[in-house]
Amino acid sequence: MGFTGIEILKMLPKTNCGECGVSTCLAFAMKVAAGQAEIGACPYVSDEVKEKVGEASAPPIRTIKIGREDNALVIGGETCLYRHEKRFEHPTGIAVLIKTDMGDEDIAGRLKRFNELRYNRVGLELKADTIAIEDTGGDEGAFISLLERAQRECPDASFILMSRESHCLAAGVRACGDNIPLLYSATRENSETMARLARDTGCPLALRGDTLGDAAELSGQLQGMGLKDLVLDTGARTIRAAFEDHVAIRRASIRHKYKPLGYPTISFPCEMTKDPMLEAMVSSVLLAKYAGIIVLSDLQGDVLFPLLLERLNIFTDPQRPMVVEEDIYPINGPDENSPVLITCNFSLTYFIVSGEIEGSKVPSWLLIKDTEGLSVLTAWAAGKFSADLIAMFVKKSNIADRISHRNLIIPGYLASIKGELEEELPDWKVQVGPREASHIPPFLREWQPG
Repeated sequence: MGFTGIEILKMLPKTNCGECGVSTCLAFAMKVAAGQAEIGACPYVSDEVKEKVGEASAPPIRTIKIGREDNALVIGGETCLYRHEKRFEHPTGIAVLIKTDMGDEDIAGRLKRFNELRYNRVGLELKADTIAIEDTGGDEGAFISLLERAQRECPDASFILMSRESHCLAAGVRACGDNIPLLYSATRENSETMARLARDTGCPLALRGDTLGDAAELSGQLQGMGLKDLVLDTGARTIRAAFEDHVAIRRASIRHKYKPLGYPTISFPCEMTKDPMLEAMVSSVLLAKYAGIIVLSDLQGDVLFPLLLERLNIFTDPQRPMVVEEDIYPINGPDENSPVLITCNFSLTYFIVSGEIEGSKVPSWLLIKDTEGLSVLTAWAAGKFSADLIAMFVKKSNIADRISHRNLIIPGYLASIKGELEEELPDWKVQVGPREASHIPPFLREWQPG
């Protein structure tokens, strides 16, 4: 059970130095108790206090980091069963599998697509995260050669090293340097050897059981050997078994604090089917319920993009709307004579409005005002999209320096503030745009400066 804020405060120096980024020790203690800050952010607490508070406040599913410190794939750290209860913390990692017995063309294609299939949405880059490299023959030279090639061609990737041979994994860890890999996998037969390797290298270790119960028993044994950073594979290779095992693991760790299952998982849709579309369906299920990493046989845009969007939606905090940055967005190459529209920064509104403007083929300037993620009417009702705030933003944005006219198009639902806005912007003429985004293209095609 975690400490209360007052109990944590008693362990702090109470200097209110602010070096932790919080103004007072009390406020910092409350943030630590709420899981919003790490006790290690205080530079003056002892290692004993860090360990004591850290263990007590740790989430029921351990947080695991793979890769370089500045670009790590973080999995686990989950605290709830359902997204509406709080939020899901760390998005499922998406990996692509390459093997030492694959042909050069297949390997090159997978690595190329790992680099190229990247998408920008809501200011975020959506992409696959990691590359699983499987040693199929125990050939250390071939394994390291494939790893080094992947490192050269995909410099921002993290790695999962897969081999039955501990010497291959040990060589792989040395080749990775500061890019910490996930080692796969420990089984009943090799658990002592793999545990020793994981301890010596400081790398997280994935274990594979034959069943959920077997995985839990093996996890307990590895914990007894001093390992803390584990990833679970129950051995399930059908969608039904994988789904049931992931739900059972999540319930056991969240509801019952069952420590042997308190770790993120890794799952292999690539081994469940040879049909790419069925693999995508399996992956979509495991993204939602509750895989830490999914390993795909290949990366194709028509499969990867929907999975990335699903992941983005599932792992967005439901209590915080998705937003885009307040800014001026040029669409279709606008110039000084192009119309200027304004709307809120709720991401759905932005994508709908910008999409309709783009579809109109009319070069336009789109001003996005920060409304804390609220939609147009909600933001207006909450006083976050009022005439004075819009006027302040228009002036601050310096859009006037980019255009020769002084015409501002506001959403149709804000028609009632037209007069007030013109008083706030006396040099501007305010025009009321359509109420529905679908009516924007004909409106822009007929637009003339007022």
